[in-house]
Formats: sequence, structure tokens, C-alpha cells
Amino acid sequence: MAQDDRKLTVRTSGLSRGFDGRAVLRDVNLEIREGEFVALLGRSGSGKSTLLRALAELDHGVPGAGEIEVPRNRAVVFQDSRLLPWARVLDNVILGLGGSDATERGRKALAEVGLAGREAAWPNELSGGEQQRVSLARSLVREPALLLADEPFGALDALTKIKMHALLQELCAVHRPAVLLVTHDVDEAIALADRVLVLDHGSPAVELSIELSHPRAAHPLQTADYRRILLEALGVEVAA
Repeated sequence: MAQDDRKLTVRTSGLSRGFDGRAVLRDVNLEIREGEFVALLGRSGSGKSTLLRALAELDHGVPGAGEIEVPRNRAVVFQDSRLLPWARVLDNVILGLGGSDATERGRKALAEVGLAGREAAWPNELSGGEQQRVSLARSLVREPALLLADEPFGALDALTKIKMHALLQELCAVHRPAVLLVTHDVDEAIALADRVLVLDHGSPAVELSIELSHPRAAHPLQTADYRRILLEALGVEVAA
């Protein structure tokens, strides 16, 4: 395999976290390079969201150990869009964004996610998929070096999810952040990621590089092989 000369965006060493005396993350050593898209799979309780929150530095006060190196310029997208209901769409996107060109940048970000002309709408006037588009715009308008996504499409219907996968792929190609996506969806991980990690009892059990061009649906035999490997790593037996 050719050496990857891209700079490291994320590095953890011996990362451990625990709750009520129970270890949730165990000695996690993780590297993510600039522009790399990594998906994180695991059964419920395996530590996926705990790892993401540690990288986002949202776990203050949680007992643990290890080293974390992450860029200051990072953004988080959650399953819930977390839009302010009393603020219009554009105001949600540019919330806390400095500079005299904030409004212009916000409008551009909304256009990138297909919501040009909806700047003055209220969040409750948008569908679930549109709300997540606003959430993506709010995250990427800041040009983060690291995008942390915690099951951002988990509540969407299947068709909307497929459209959001294509949108996220397009946005990442333009903005080039390093991405860590937490998901329960094996097919989503294969469709989007350069590399997939499977957590088991708080430690990476499987690491799989997805060496296919996009769209991944154009490679059904290879994606089926990747799917089998990942499902088996998650404890699901798949017939040959």
C-alpha cells in the first residue's frame, strides 16, 4: 500500500474513557489524515459516540486517560439538527460566525446544500432532510479542518438518506475536511468512507480500507464483500 503523505488531523494515543466504573473506551490509538473520511461502526454501547464526544472535547469531567490531538477548527453534526427554532434559517447558519462577509458566506453555504431562497424560512417550515441540510451548511460555512458527524442521517427515510449521502460526498470533495462519521448503517459506511473502523468493547477490532471509486453502488460484488466482512465483525452471520 502506498504511503499516505497527508498531514495528520486527528491523533489519539491510549485513549480511555469510563462511566460508573465501567470502561467504555479502551486504549484507542487513532489517526485521521487531512481530507480522509473515516466511518465508525459498532454495536450499541461499543463506545462510538463516546469517542466522537472525546474528539469534540464535549466530555469534560468524564474519567479517562490518554492523549488527544485535534484541530481547534472543528464542527459537529448530530442526528438532531439542533436548529434554534426562534431564528430563521440564515441566522442559524451564521450563528457566531464573525466577519463582515458572514451573511454572504451563509447564503453561499445554503446554496451549496440546495437551499438557496430559503434563507428567511423558519426551521419548523423545513422537512427533516432540509433541517439536516441547514445543519451541514452551518458546520461547513466555518471551513472546519475536522467534521464530526454522529449518525446525522439516522432519523431520515431511505430515499432522503441516499440523497444526503450524495450531498455529503459532494460537500466533502469541495471543502476537504477530515471526517469521522459514527453510524449503525454498514451500507452507509461503505458508501461514504475511505476507511471503516469497527469498535468492539471500546477498542478497534477491525479496520477496513474501502478501495473503490464513487459511486460505490457501481461495484456491487466488491461492496457485497466489504458488507460481509463488516457484518461479521458486528456479530452478524452472512451466507456466502
